[in-house]
Amino acid sequence: MGFPSALGGHKQQGDLMSVFKDKHVVLAVTGGIAAYKSAELTRMFMTEEAMVRVVMTKSACQFITPLTFQSLTRAPVATDLWESEGSVEINHISLADWADVVVIAPATANIIGKMSNGIADDFLSTFLLAVRAPIVICPAMNVNMYNHPVVQENLVRLKSLNYHMVDPGYGALACGTEGQGRLAELEHIVEETRFVMSPQDLTGLTVMVTSGPTRERWDDIRYMSNISSGKMGVALAKNACQRGAEVILVTGPTVLPVPYKIQTIPVGSTVEMQEAVNEHFDRVDVLIGAAAPMDFRPAKRVKGKVKKTEVPAPIELASNPDILAGVGKKKGDKILVGFAAEAENMIKYARGKLEAKNLDFIVANQIGAPGTAFTTDTNQVSIITRAGEVEELPLLPKEEVAGLILDRVLSIVSERRG
Repeated sequence: MGFPSALGGHKQQGDLMSVFKDKHVVLAVTGGIAAYKSAELTRMFMTEEAMVRVVMTKSACQFITPLTFQSLTRAPVATDLWESEGSVEINHISLADWADVVVIAPATANIIGKMSNGIADDFLSTFLLAVRAPIVICPAMNVNMYNHPVVQENLVRLKSLNYHMVDPGYGALACGTEGQGRLAELEHIVEETRFVMSPQDLTGLTVMVTSGPTRERWDDIRYMSNISSGKMGVALAKNACQRGAEVILVTGPTVLPVPYKIQTIPVGSTVEMQEAVNEHFDRVDVLIGAAAPMDFRPAKRVKGKVKKTEVPAPIELASNPDILAGVGKKKGDKILVGFAAEAENMIKYARGKLEAKNLDFIVANQIGAPGTAFTTDTNQVSIITRAGEVEELPLLPKEEVAGLILDRVLSIVSERRG
């Protein structure tokens, strides 16, 4: 079985960072207090190398000036159906043809109602009827307005028409009340837009990823662990989700935020991680073991706190279960992927783990090499298959490594499906 080359296939499928590059994003800003956040959202899309154009309603101009967005994008801002800012190219039809994706943030009850009922009485609403690119709607309004039956009915109708939604967050609102209605986190808006623009080549698959370290308690405040950051596992989970998979992330303790739209199961010890994996294993198609679970644990846990004035008894260790080896015995037609971080004889030891755990392929990296393995944002890995092939990848961001790994999962799926 052959795989696409390391630097050939991932630009189309696996490269998490390139989905926005040179793409045309139209950001529509409507008249809500959250309009000021749209300036930062503009900057975030441009940081991702997208080309951004902004459309504003007259009400939005009361909260933030068009000059702000013009300065950020270095492009004219569309505000009036009858004015073109000196360029015929900004009319609502040409801009609709230009767009690869449209993001409405914030989306008020007014524009949601217009979209649901096909009203076109200003630049934005007319433009939206002409758009054929995906549209992402980010509602933001007073909690009572958001919960009004008419607004909810409009949102349901738009979802049925395949518009994409980023639900508002819960918290304190500008009007002094509290509830659901504030504009979603900007990172979530970017993630949903990334999902919309990504190839949905993993749709129909359920992917479980284990991530991060585990902790084995010695006493009530001390534990044994390792320096795994969980970055590789989270990158895998995000990439799989953005490509259409249902994702379950089983993660040990890390400081990373919970990924958007991903079922996340936090665990502490290796045994807890094993229990979570076994609980959900029957319904997954792919399991990627990117976690760094502890191989050993203290045989006895001390209650309370061992005082530093005391001479502690030697810590006797007991072996932890091997999570991947356990599920490898019952894998059936599921795809299992493992990781091997080695200090020496990397390929040899990785091959041994691949066979012992019944994996489909294994990802190996050298401990101590610059920019690799634990805590870093980059990794340099070798992918070893059951057929004995070894593919050495260059040093890459972990997001790109994740894409390449999932490309290989997709290759196995495609081959099995003929």
